Amino acid sequence: MPTDLEIAQSVTPRPIVDVASELGLSPDDLELYGRDKAKISYPVLERLLAPPGLGAGGRPRGKLVVTTAITPTPAGEGKTTVTIGLAQGLCKLGKKAIAAVREPSLGPVFGMKGGAAGGGYSQVLPMEDINLHFTGDMHALGTANNLLAALTDNHIYSGNALGLDVRTIAHRRCLDMNDRALRHVVAALGGKSNGYPRETGFQITVASEVMAILCLSESLAELKERLGRIVVGQGRRGHPVTAHDLGAAGAMAALLRDAIKPNLVQTLEGTPAFVHGGPFGNIAHGCSSVLGTKLALRLGEVVVTEAGFGSDLGFEKFCDIVAAPRLPELAPDAVVLVATVRALKMHGGVAVGDLNREDVDAVRRGLPNLDRHAANVGQVGVPVVITVNKFATDTPAEIDAVLEHCRAQGWAVAVNDVWGRGGDGGRELAAAVLTAMETPGQFRPIYDAHLPIEEKIRTLAAKVYGADGVEISAEAHAQAVWLQRHGFRHLPVCVAKTQYSFSDDPARRGAPTGFTLNVRALTLSAGAGFVVALMGSILTMPGLPKRPAALDIDVDAEGRISGLF
Repeated sequence: MPTDLEIAQSVTPRPIVDVASELGLSPDDLELYGRDKAKISYPVLERLLAPPGLGAGGRPRGKLVVTTAITPTPAGEGKTTVTIGLAQGLCKLGKKAIAAVREPSLGPVFGMKGGAAGGGYSQVLPMEDINLHFTGDMHALGTANNLLAALTDNHIYSGNALGLDVRTIAHRRCLDMNDRALRHVVAALGGKSNGYPRETGFQITVASEVMAILCLSESLAELKERLGRIVVGQGRRGHPVTAHDLGAAGAMAALLRDAIKPNLVQTLEGTPAFVHGGPFGNIAHGCSSVLGTKLALRLGEVVVTEAGFGSDLGFEKFCDIVAAPRLPELAPDAVVLVATVRALKMHGGVAVGDLNREDVDAVRRGLPNLDRHAANVGQVGVPVVITVNKFATDTPAEIDAVLEHCRAQGWAVAVNDVWGRGGDGGRELAAAVLTAMETPGQFRPIYDAHLPIEEKIRTLAAKVYGADGVEISAEAHAQAVWLQRHGFRHLPVCVAKTQYSFSDDPARRGAPTGFTLNVRALTLSAGAGFVVALMGSILTMPGLPKRPAALDIDVDAEGRISGLF
């Protein structure tokens, strides 16, 4: 069986100008990165996105489909693969479909999870570039983030006219790599000329507020304004000190001038895809850029986008952080909930090493996890289609157990084989999605934006996670009081917790009950426009596994990469 990389390398991508032409874009609308990658120029963004309701030439808004999944497992669920394959399947049915997915982070690429370019015969190309440096967006984001950190430390060293309390500095440097040694460091050692020593740490770039700001901004002007709102710390009277106060926003925006432009690529079958922005779904908001999604909606009939990890993470954040402030433009028209036989067996108690053996009873024991996710996506008021993402090791009896359960519940359900058959393997799912969208929904967010921050967390605990309650630490409560005092009560909450469980304990699989969520801290992302609630032992700088994927990656003398999945 060929690897994902071998499949990707067997296909010669179409010139990106030809892909763009089918969307109504001319070569002058593109900024080319070789023959198979391009960014969309500012004039196009202004032309298509500035008018409300209709774009240039009377372009109607396309339909928006959001892909989410059941609770992930180490066995892999293939949500990105399904997103790409569904877009290809819709094209097979004659629809002008576009995929909108996130850019991979180098952390997972060289670590354990792998890349985020899809898999099998449902991938975006050029796979190697997208999984590695791509168009340089990640590097620009890291540089802008670290410029603010450098300016903050330099301001303190140069007299601290703003009266920053060094103990309260919240803005951290970042690196797009899993590096546990940088989680907790002491900076500015070596004498007075190096600054004032303080404890700090790094986070991975995709968890940074700058990444979230890029993904939530709809113009360069908005990006600059949001960057200025980043709170780097507090003054001696406890008031927020921002990047604007430090004079940093202009230079940061200049570094991100090109990064904010959406990246246009294609799938293995030539379906257009916007790959832009890459926040993690467990420690950030987990959705590709608003700019890329809105642009796709003006250019295509159906746009398929993904939300990171399960319905309790990326999908909830799409609803409350991405869509709610931008209604009706980003209200989803349908939701696809991805389930796999392998994941259900793990939730039913089967070990990873035993997943290849048929176990229908274990599949049935794992179905409560699917039920809870189905309830989550069902409460937002739009049509839902459940899809069984087929793996080669699945048996007919195991798949039938899932289908019978879904049909008994009255849920729309379809099997897909987009990994093995590409768009043809997504036809059944695509048809089910189109049928579901014939019945319009009425989208509603999970919680009321006007609730206090702690009440928003409790609402999520009850309505999304199935928790009995929430334990908010004294530190987190004090932070909530400070946030309310300084006018941040209205912000949505971005929960940072394990992706492997509805609880904050990764060992509690399935659909756990009788648990309490533990909120250990709140951090403010004022520029992004949300408050991060850190739950359990979640970390914003992952570590590499014992045997990192990087050990298998190589390049030959001609520059051909190997070992990349």
